[in-house]
Amino acid sequence: MRAVIQRVRQASVTIHGAETAAIGQGLLVLAGVEEGDTARDIDWLAAKTVAMRIFADEEGKMNRSVRDIDGDVLVVSQFTLHASTKKGNRPSFLAAAKPDEAVPLYERFLTRIEAELGRPPQAGVFAADMQVGLVNHGPVTIMIDSRRPE
Repeated sequence: MRAVIQRVRQASVTIHGAETAAIGQGLLVLAGVEEGDTARDIDWLAAKTVAMRIFADEEGKMNRSVRDIDGDVLVVSQFTLHASTKKGNRPSFLAAAKPDEAVPLYERFLTRIEAELGRPPQAGVFAADMQVGLVNHGPVTIMIDSRRPE
């Protein structure tokens, strides 16, 4: 599983002109399930996301997690995180999991974020045409891949 994690002052999802999810200070997580991902990938990434210390402490150092600051999390599914751009100019998405594999793992990710955070995350709608708005704080943007945890 891959994720792009953005520290935000606020973020929201709008579908067909209606806001369906919104958060204040916290994390916007764009999450993409890759073919062959397992519950282990999902659980590791959820724990890592909530524990990541990217919020400032009293001294201005990134030393606090979203849980430490009582922040919110908004998760948006995004299969395009698995785009391959090696050949030609049109990305290939063959590495992205098909919906029958991706949906249960995406739902597990939401459940694991809730368990780690202590409350449910906000979420986009899987496979919907969404407009995602955010105010990136910093900006701070982190990319994580459960198969390449460097």
